[in-house]
Amino acid sequence: MHVASGHRLGAAHPRQEAPADLRLVPPALAAWATAALTLGAPTVWAVTAVAGALTVAGALLLRTRRRRTRGRPHAAVAALLLCVAAAATSAALHGADLRRGPLPALARQYATVTAEVEVTADPRLTRPRVRGNRAVPPTVLIEADVRRVTEAGGTATATRTPVLVLVDVGSADTPDGPPLSRAAPVTSRWLELLPTTRLRVTARTAPPRASGDRVAAVLRVRGSGEAPEVVAGPSGAQRLAGRLRAGLREATDGLPADARALLPGLVVGDTSRITPELEEAFKETDLAHTLAVSGANFTIVLALLLGPPGLAQRSERRGLAPRLGISLRTTALLGGALSLGLVVVCRPDPSVLRAAACGAVALLALATGRRRSLLPALATAVLLLVLYDPWLARSYGFLLSVLATGALLTLAPRWSTALRRHRVPPRLAEALAAAGAAQALCAPVVTVLSARVSLVAVPCNLLVEFAVAPATVLGFAALATASWAMPVAKALAWCGGWPAGWIAGIARTGAALPGAGVDWPGSWAGGALLALVTVGVLLVGRRLLGHPWWCGVCAVLLALAVVRPAPLTRVITGWPPPGWRTVMCDVGQGDAMVLAAGEGTGVVVDAGPDPALVDHCLRSLGITRVPLVVLTHFHADHVAGLPGVLRGRSVGAIETTALEEPADQAESVRRQATVRGIPLRHAAAGEGRRAGSLTWQVVWPPARPPTSAVPGPETSAVPGPPMSEGGPNDASVTLLVRTAGLRLLLLGDLEPPAQQELARSPVAAALEGVDVLKVAHHGSAHQDPDLIRKVAPRLALISCGEDNTYGHPAPGTIAALRAQGATVLRTDRDGALAVTGTGEALRVAAD
Repeated sequence: MHVASGHRLGAAHPRQEAPADLRLVPPALAAWATAALTLGAPTVWAVTAVAGALTVAGALLLRTRRRRTRGRPHAAVAALLLCVAAAATSAALHGADLRRGPLPALARQYATVTAEVEVTADPRLTRPRVRGNRAVPPTVLIEADVRRVTEAGGTATATRTPVLVLVDVGSADTPDGPPLSRAAPVTSRWLELLPTTRLRVTARTAPPRASGDRVAAVLRVRGSGEAPEVVAGPSGAQRLAGRLRAGLREATDGLPADARALLPGLVVGDTSRITPELEEAFKETDLAHTLAVSGANFTIVLALLLGPPGLAQRSERRGLAPRLGISLRTTALLGGALSLGLVVVCRPDPSVLRAAACGAVALLALATGRRRSLLPALATAVLLLVLYDPWLARSYGFLLSVLATGALLTLAPRWSTALRRHRVPPRLAEALAAAGAAQALCAPVVTVLSARVSLVAVPCNLLVEFAVAPATVLGFAALATASWAMPVAKALAWCGGWPAGWIAGIARTGAALPGAGVDWPGSWAGGALLALVTVGVLLVGRRLLGHPWWCGVCAVLLALAVVRPAPLTRVITGWPPPGWRTVMCDVGQGDAMVLAAGEGTGVVVDAGPDPALVDHCLRSLGITRVPLVVLTHFHADHVAGLPGVLRGRSVGAIETTALEEPADQAESVRRQATVRGIPLRHAAAGEGRRAGSLTWQVVWPPARPPTSAVPGPETSAVPGPPMSEGGPNDASVTLLVRTAGLRLLLLGDLEPPAQQELARSPVAAALEGVDVLKVAHHGSAHQDPDLIRKVAPRLALISCGEDNTYGHPAPGTIAALRAQGATVLRTDRDGALAVTGTGEALRVAAD
């Protein structure tokens, strides 16, 4: 090929390439669409599609043979139809897997079976989530094929049916802390299973949640506290891959938390150490592609072998292969073997398969400088992968991967040339064009998934671009040396930790900006709207390139929109209102309130169920110092958001109720306080405190011995009536707050028994005629009418989630409050609520 190029090896001038070859693009797209539509469709539809496509293709080929001079268009259409027939056939065969054997029928009956399953992907642990007032424990998810199933009657049937195995493990190891229960060692054994391992499980079957899933049934394993019963170990290749991945994890053990989590993910797609907080930061900045193995990893590694991709237009080669005197054919074979090895180690995820297939097809094109072959290589990769695994046609990850690669091959070179014409330095022009092109094509799809548009994606991608290559190269070097020279691997990992830490720091910094993203309709209509907006912005931007002053003005406006300086934001949006005294954050079905205690300072009462929501609320209020966090009780809808309160803020102390139930949530709070060195103490009736002009008194629960020791200083308490036996809700810390002449009563989740005791307690007289009432338990129907009459608030605030399934707030509760003359506001309809003014002029503003 070098001879045919017309240039000697080492020629300095670029070759004149013909226009891009698009002949393979229509067949690839047609096969993609056919596979997506045929999966799960009735078999008769697939047979009809295949028969029709083959018939028409045969007729066209016959006509082409008779009219050779005019047959090229017909041949192209015939080739497209043959690809459609092949895709329909492959999709029909894969779809038949979901109906094969007795398992689908057993799943519809929710039968209990004993199954022998073969693991097909790395097990993963779901993130803990909140359901109502309790935290749902994590679950191990295992993709597998059932190879033999035994029904309750003892009938055993051989089959090959794809399933999803769910293992309920209770509390388990977390990426940022020690194990929370005795189940953690068992959990680790489930998570350490390698693909191709065979297990025997006893499970209750269930149909998949949504039609169109690539599994025929869901198997929920019984006896989750037991270790997995292994029937046969993994294959030799998977054992080697497992040792390599484990070696990389060991080599990164001594790195800082972010680098320790990110480097294995960047190199081999191992995201087991990525915390929910860090993962959210990468999503907010559209850097999530760095958490998974993608084409960038293969490009960087292949560039070491072949030379920089920028030389694809030249006939010269650089890199290790030509320097070592390796021939072009041997180089291609080495590159193919390297790609295959990376797929095994990194696991065959959609982005990995696409990158490997495209790299294998484009390997010779890159090595010989034939850039024109790169787009056909991408089309060939898509076609082959869709035929091999039709389920990729419905994968968002596969779609984003193909779109990003297509943008780099089509739009980025033209945009780079245009920027250089406007005197932008070449390297900066290439980086801007690549980041902008990928964002332009991928943003509409990302919006469908996240219902959000990132405004910092392009600058964040630019800032991390120069760090990805060294982190990847050093990470792969650590991976290769860990099995035989761990000290060397640790040294390489330490070096790679610096660029990996930089990438994580950029993600965290970008996500922390107040205007990092804007909400957008999360639907395909919303994606189409964003695509239209993007086209409009590009057309306007093309004209602005010739006017530097206007470009500067637009850049300043974008920077102001992202940074959102507090004074400017308050003028434009009116939030937060000046002189706010307290804010009830909109955190969904949960509670979180902030009491103003000075400039940038606030006392936080409860943290809600979601760290991201409470963090957003505090950032919008400019809160950087929290002298005290009061957690009224340990239900998850009040404490699960605590990491969001602690994120990037100085916290003086955490105060909780003495009744440490549920125990897992109490342990989680204790662990977070211990890790960050924050004092943790109990509150009891009679305790009074002050922060700036803010004062408050604990009026419930009465003093009682704590159920377990908690580190921190002892709190003062006065004797009171015995605490109600109503459980965690009736043990809620209740505060009477005074600020700027206002009196606020925060009831937590007190139930009627505790409310009745509170109304008869010595502090009952101080509760009469308060200005603001935080209604107990999200405005549920369980309220004490006598307490409502005694309190008689001017303003009643209810924190509840939109369209919650609990019926909160109850109409009867709202009616009772209004009967006492209260104005009732609720976060599910009004959003975040800010109370301003004084005792004489009480006002409230909604965000």
